[in-house]
Amino acid sequence: MPQNPLLDPSFHVRWSALTAALVEPGMDAALERAEQALRAIEEAAGAPTFEGTFLALDDAMDALNQAWTRVTHLQAVCDSPELRAAHNRVLPRVSAFFARVPLRSALWARLREFSESAGVGALPAVRARYVGETVAEFREAGADLPATGRARLEALQAELAQITQRYAENVLDATNAWQLVVEDEGRLEGLPGHAKERAQSDAEARGLGSPGRPAWRFTLHMPSQEPFMSYVRDEALRRETWLASSAVGSAAPHDNAPLISRILRLRAEKAALLGKRHFPDLVLARRMARSGERALAFIEDMRRRCAGPFARECAEMEAFRAATNGGGAGRPAPWEVPYLAERMRKASYDFDPEELRPYFPMDRVVGGLFEICSRVFGIRVTERPKGEVDTWHPEVRFYDVLDSGGRHVGSFYADWHPRESKRGGAWMSALSTGGPRADGSRRPHLGLICGNLTPPAPGRQALLTHREVETIFHEFGHLLHHLLGDVEIKALSGTNVAWDFVELPSQIMENWCWEREGLDIFARHFETGRAIPEALFRKMAAARNFRSACATMRQVAFAKLDLELHLRAGEFAAQADLEAPLRSAIADCLIPTQPPSPTIARRFTHIFADPVGYAAGYYSYKWAEVLDADAFTRFRSEGIFSAKVGREFAEKVLSRGNSADPAQLFRDFMGRDPDIRALLARCGLAA
Repeated sequence: MPQNPLLDPSFHVRWSALTAALVEPGMDAALERAEQALRAIEEAAGAPTFEGTFLALDDAMDALNQAWTRVTHLQAVCDSPELRAAHNRVLPRVSAFFARVPLRSALWARLREFSESAGVGALPAVRARYVGETVAEFREAGADLPATGRARLEALQAELAQITQRYAENVLDATNAWQLVVEDEGRLEGLPGHAKERAQSDAEARGLGSPGRPAWRFTLHMPSQEPFMSYVRDEALRRETWLASSAVGSAAPHDNAPLISRILRLRAEKAALLGKRHFPDLVLARRMARSGERALAFIEDMRRRCAGPFARECAEMEAFRAATNGGGAGRPAPWEVPYLAERMRKASYDFDPEELRPYFPMDRVVGGLFEICSRVFGIRVTERPKGEVDTWHPEVRFYDVLDSGGRHVGSFYADWHPRESKRGGAWMSALSTGGPRADGSRRPHLGLICGNLTPPAPGRQALLTHREVETIFHEFGHLLHHLLGDVEIKALSGTNVAWDFVELPSQIMENWCWEREGLDIFARHFETGRAIPEALFRKMAAARNFRSACATMRQVAFAKLDLELHLRAGEFAAQADLEAPLRSAIADCLIPTQPPSPTIARRFTHIFADPVGYAAGYYSYKWAEVLDADAFTRFRSEGIFSAKVGREFAEKVLSRGNSADPAQLFRDFMGRDPDIRALLARCGLAA
């Protein structure tokens, strides 16, 4: 009988064999194997050794982590009633097991005994780092709590896993429940041709239109919603779409409001149980920010620096609206903002981002990304022929990554386009972690990248926006961090770093999407093969910082909302309707509109769709932007394709994972601490 694909240690996952019926028995078996491995550590005779405690712990959890990652990934990209039900049946058992690991008294006793022994002093730096990180992690997870506290913490973790999963399902289901079908083409005036073609083919595929009687279908998925809100002149249609989008997670049967209150209470209780003032102090203790107050101070500093330009940009939009609409002064409606912004961009720079789309055919963009990484980091990416490797969907591609010596460092799957069975957004995940072995050989890593980018039109490959190009480069940066990991301890490898450091490798990759030399490698017209004309590139570069204060303030608003919710969890959780007080807390970061726009709280999956995730950590995007803008100045000064700088970035940052303090890794690469002025200059916000 073939092995359950969840437990199969083979490098290539048998996705097509991984059915919903196999989830429960597979996860039960994985849990039992992990339990046996942990018991072996607890029951070992004699004085504890590093190999018999900490290294054994790293190995003990590996198979379980791999199995659960496969289940959660499949549920994210191929959601179905059967798979969702199977996932939710095993979720409480899996969550409880993970939460219980640091609470096992016998295991903690063995780990603590070795950590306090003389043997620690003789460990190499990476192993000593792992001991310190693991001890801190166990203590932060409740290892020193009395029995009653440990029991309560287990129950908290289990409930958080269940209700954050329900929050995510509500957002996905509410998003998929809405559609707009337009039968009068005249109402789509202004919509770019590619978006109209896709909407028509989508409608036909669902029996909503025909070549003789066309219809156009629009959804709340970003490739459909973004061009619709930015270009359709019909204000009534934009208003209808905006109302639907802003209501996601706000109405039965998908109302997330009660879940938010419960999540906040549980997180606050967890922090108090572990001796912390609030949840941010708990999750940030070992991140670069160290505390909730310091993270909020960083965000407040960003807000103050942007306040003047932000106010000017908002006033400019109001003036533009008055001048072009003839309706006098006044605040725009929220469904007007993206539409007005595109008209302002066009008027100010004679630039429409849609002009770039023909120069970004998907295959050329991906091929150009690989070429840039070859020049900078010395790697070679090769695609496997279709059908050679099993995948979860026919659109998925599989690639191998080789280093300059031809060594296989890892492989990855890529799944770029939206489906209703697939959650929104873009992400990278590690499916298995390799790295150096004791015998000197090296296990390859396995990962994946997913997105919801513009799909191909019938008979033509996908043509992307520049922002979508940045998304591909961004997620590949995360993937490089995983694939180039060269740490013997899996728990310290790749992206297993402080959350406010993890975005540095991803965000730095976006810089090549703005450099002329970088663009010339892949930005070629899908029909003529010509590079972006110089006049168009200049307009693109000039418009780069168009409304940059508003873009920055949008991220600041999300980060401040996240931190305020968790720093003042009791106050917000007690509100019958938290919308008004939450808006008040972030009012100085919001574009003034009439009517006011609701906050993103009920659909903010970054902070509420996982027991931890980005909760109290959304600020890390801006924090890491400071790091990436500063780090890229080395490439700008020494050459954006400098193999020397690329090699140093790989050796001192990408390959090191969490084997040293992230602040030290940054100093190793730059020779100093980060300077915020590089980001402000890049955004055109320097004083």
